[in-house]
Parts: sequence; structure tokens; C-alpha cells
Amino acid sequence: MRKVSIEELQPGMVLAKTIFNASGNVLLSGGMVLSPNFIQRLIELNIPAVFIREQIGDLEVPDVISEQMRMQAQKAVKDIFSGVQRYKRVDIAAAKNVVNSLVDELLGNRQVLINLTDIRAHDDYIFGHCVNVAVLALLTGISMAYNEIQLQNLGVGALLHDLGKTQLDKSILDKAGALTESEFEQFKLHTHYGFETLRAQPELSILSAHVAFQHHERVDGTGYPRGLKDTEIHEYARIVAVADAYDQLTTDRLQRRACHTYEAMRKIVNLTGQYFDSAVTKAFLGNIAVYPIGSIVALNSGEIAIVVDNHRNFPTQPVVRVILDVQRNKVTELQEIDLAKKESVKIIQLLNEGAEHLPSIQEVGRRI
Repeated sequence: MRKVSIEELQPGMVLAKTIFNASGNVLLSGGMVLSPNFIQRLIELNIPAVFIREQIGDLEVPDVISEQMRMQAQKAVKDIFSGVQRYKRVDIAAAKNVVNSLVDELLGNRQVLINLTDIRAHDDYIFGHCVNVAVLALLTGISMAYNEIQLQNLGVGALLHDLGKTQLDKSILDKAGALTESEFEQFKLHTHYGFETLRAQPELSILSAHVAFQHHERVDGTGYPRGLKDTEIHEYARIVAVADAYDQLTTDRLQRRACHTYEAMRKIVNLTGQYFDSAVTKAFLGNIAVYPIGSIVALNSGEIAIVVDNHRNFPTQPVVRVILDVQRNKVTELQEIDLAKKESVKIIQLLNEGAEHLPSIQEVGRRI
């Protein structure tokens, strides 16, 4: 299974994963053979990329939460945001139910690393983003031995961290290019809007509300809205800051291509100590597969292989399946190598397509 940008799609390719909208409705079903009409439909729906079946061993890629759970969570977030816009009321009970369900699934899949990013239509981006940030934040909290109450407060704060964007002008949220200084000042207000809305909810912990307020603060004091430093920023917000940045880096948008997982991790590491807390970054990255299942890699043996499994305790030493021998001929016999057990064999290069298109941290924009 390989993620392919909308521009690279060709008739005859087979869709590997079903595409849903944030309401849980099927847009295109997995297993469908793409025709010119279906490709045009994807373009009209503003779908930036899809997962396509590969001929070289169609791998089942595990996810930390089920597809059904992801769809239910996205629909709940969409309904919560809609309720705020229409009735000025936040359905905190719905948010807590989503977080409790996410925690149950994440604890049940504790050995699974993050391998996939979800595919989102432009109009549904924010709902999928909020769910992904909640998943990433909760995984980090679990790694930091958070208890049940801490996980719920962290999770609800993460799920609703961008709630203040419901009060922003849509032209600012949808703008493809860089924001002007005036627009950026308006954009920054979403932290205030979210905090004020959430702090007014008596059934919500004030710590969850502070996630919305502080998730753009940076440990060196260069963030907003208050320029807080280090531990002046609540730990929940420091966790969500990393999760928010990582999800934006690894998600395709209409105006830019996503980073590969490895490149996104490198950017996060490079900004640790400046933007992000080092202890939080360490816990966060421990849940990400350095070489996601399906990655094509070159080995020091001269062979080319595809990653078929990962080890949580040995993230840079996955299980690989050799697909080309040293002469670049297709192998005739299945050979899988567990790099954690055969230390003489190492990955020397990631060969996934599109690596030359990876954006810089500056290209991602100030909205991270």
C-alpha cells in the first residue's frame, strides 16, 4: 500500500483504503479500480492523496485505532464544532466519550506504532486533525504513565484544542498562501476564543481549557499568545504542541505535500529545546514508526526491501522483506529479515517516492 498524490493517480490503480468524509459517509470504497471519472471526483472533493494497492506484497498496515473509531471520533468533533457555531454550547460529554473510547483502543493496541496518516478532504481537514492530535497526545500521555484522569483531561484538551477556530473568518482558515500580518494577528486569536469558550464549561477541567490557550506557546518564549517559557506552559499544552506540529507536517494539504515520517521526526527533533520540550519529544517519538510499514529501503547488503513490521523497543530495526536482490532483480523466494536480530544488516537509505518534494519547516508556515 502506497500513498499517491492526486496529481499522480492513473486509471487502473486500485484504491487500498475507503475514503470517508467527517460525517462518516463513504466517498469512495476500498478495492475500487480508479477510472478517469473517479479521479475527477476525487479532484472535485479536494482529496489531496489516496492510498493505492501495490503489486509488491499488498501489506495490511495496522493502525493504533480502528477505522470505525476514527470515523466516529471525526463525526463527534464535527458535531461539537457545529454545536458551538450554532448554539454557543460545547458538548463536553460527547468529547469525554470520544476520549474514553480512544484510550480503550490505544491501550488495547499498545504494541502498535503510528504507521499511517489518514486522508482528509480539504473541508474536513480540521476534524481529522483534532482527532489525530488527540490520538498522538494520548499515546504520549500513556508513555509518560498518565493516570485515567490525566489522560481524559489531556485528551479532551487535545480533541478541542482548535475549537476557537470556529470563531475565525473562513477566508483566513482557507487561505492557501501566507497570511498577512493583520490576518496572522486575527488567526492567533483562536487561542483566546477556544480558552474562553472552554473555561465557561463547568463540567470541564480548566487544565483542558489551557490546552486550547497554550498549544502555540514555545519553550523558548517565542510562541503566542503570552510568550510563556518552559514549565510556565502546562505539560498538557507542551504535549499537544508537538502532536499538532507533527500532524500538520505529515498531512497532505492542497497547498503543499506532506513530509515523510522520517523527515517530520527530524524536524521535530531539530526544534526540540527551541519550540518543544525534550522530555515530551522523547515520549512522543517513541510511538512513531521511524520506517512505517510499506516503506521501501536500501540495505547495506545491497538488497532492496519493504518494511513489513516494526518493534516498539527497536524503532530503527524493523522487519523487512527483500524484494530486489543485489543485481536489482526480483527475488524468487520470500526472505524476511528481522533487523533487530540480525544486526549486521542495516538500513542505509529510505527510497520512498516523493522524497525530493519534502517541505522545509519554514514552508509549513507560522500556523504550526
